[in-house]
Amino acid sequence: MNKTKIIATIGPMSKDKNTLKKMITLGADVLRLNLNYASHEFCKKIVDNVNELNDELNTNVAVMFDIQGHGIRVGKFKDGQANLEENTKVNIYINEIEGTNEKFSVNFDKLVETVKYHTEIKLADGDIVLRVVDKELEYITCEVLKGGIIKDNQGFNIIGFKHNCKYLSEKDKNDIKYASKIGVDFLALPHVRTPEDVLEVTDLLIDIKDDHLDLIAKIENESAINELDAIIKVSDGIMVSRGDLGIEFPIERVPSLTKMIINKCHIAGCVSIVSTQMLSSMETDLNPTRAEVSDVANAVIDGVDAVMLSGETTIGMYPSQTVEMMEKIIGAAECDIDYFSLLNKAMRTQTQDVTASIAYSVTECANRLKCKVIVAPTFSGYTAKKISRFRPNCPIIALCPDKKIVKSLSLYYGVAAYYVSNLESFDKIMSRAKKIVMEKVSMNAFDKYIITGGYPFKGVKHTNFMKIEEI
Repeated sequence: MNKTKIIATIGPMSKDKNTLKKMITLGADVLRLNLNYASHEFCKKIVDNVNELNDELNTNVAVMFDIQGHGIRVGKFKDGQANLEENTKVNIYINEIEGTNEKFSVNFDKLVETVKYHTEIKLADGDIVLRVVDKELEYITCEVLKGGIIKDNQGFNIIGFKHNCKYLSEKDKNDIKYASKIGVDFLALPHVRTPEDVLEVTDLLIDIKDDHLDLIAKIENESAINELDAIIKVSDGIMVSRGDLGIEFPIERVPSLTKMIINKCHIAGCVSIVSTQMLSSMETDLNPTRAEVSDVANAVIDGVDAVMLSGETTIGMYPSQTVEMMEKIIGAAECDIDYFSLLNKAMRTQTQDVTASIAYSVTECANRLKCKVIVAPTFSGYTAKKISRFRPNCPIIALCPDKKIVKSLSLYYGVAAYYVSNLESFDKIMSRAKKIVMEKVSMNAFDKYIITGGYPFKGVKHTNFMKIEEI
């Protein structure tokens, strides 16, 4: 039972129910849908299939929506893509047209008045570089400094340009309301610049009376790095979007920025996710490169909560095999984590309260006694989240009578959450915990496990007991 979670993005190559089932069986914890590409009808079908598969497989895989945000994107191309050749010129229109190798459009009507001559523009996570050489009323002309393949709806980055508009568009608001309506669990927020961007979404969720959707702020630009501490405080999780970071910053700075963000999230008790090109060679090859394996392993050893697959599972030829490979890499890397170091770092920065103190003691005992698992009965998920922050070297099984809370725990490091019908009788919970431990974990004679929570389960608001059991 691996502790680092896997997010798999769903697209044309992974949309059928059989492939979804394989990915869930092989280790996917959260399935992501990008609303830059996916329609509401497509999303509803995927959500329905995931719900059916959760019932069939007795799993609790969650769903994440990635809203569009205010980022600039290219339009659609004939055959879905175009090849921009180096030293050629391309016209970029503000009105929607069908893109070719010589022209395409963007969703930004102020493009002509915004860009200046010699401005650089980067496409496809910085793989394509253009320079503005001419301007007309409805389009600009650019020289292709670095060529490559550009695809439908990919990002369009004007170097040095910063948006001054409100964060949420009408499309975003409608998408969020739809996500709430069909029971989505997480919202990924692209192009976040300030905590106010996240709070704008929080206000909308309050207005529609949704207290379930967790907000994942995507860190993609210099403004977000400058406001990182404040953004972490108002977010449930942070996603390190390394593709866009590599455009805003020199590419050699991306690894250190990634480590810094993971560390800050760990200290704050905020979920951290690393994304972009984790196993990108597996889009066309059954085996990843050694560098990609090292990349994933380093994120795991740093204590990240989750790693994400994008193109690998949307357009890649081997979506389920990629999830399987990611799970193998995680399992091997978790053997090399310095759990005591992560525990001590979390404790040094933890405010002193009863739940935190017991969570620390539970984790330290689990590590020292080599316990096989920690069981945490919980109504709100708070106990499991607290223990997760201290990074125990064994899994945390959370037992919860609220199915929404069960799914909301799917991104937290080490937490495997299961639905139970009630948490009323102490003796019944102890018996239920032992049964689940025996079902989910390979236990031998004299193996130990810890049960912890708040008792009485419904009446108390903090964790107040821990019990060490032996098989």
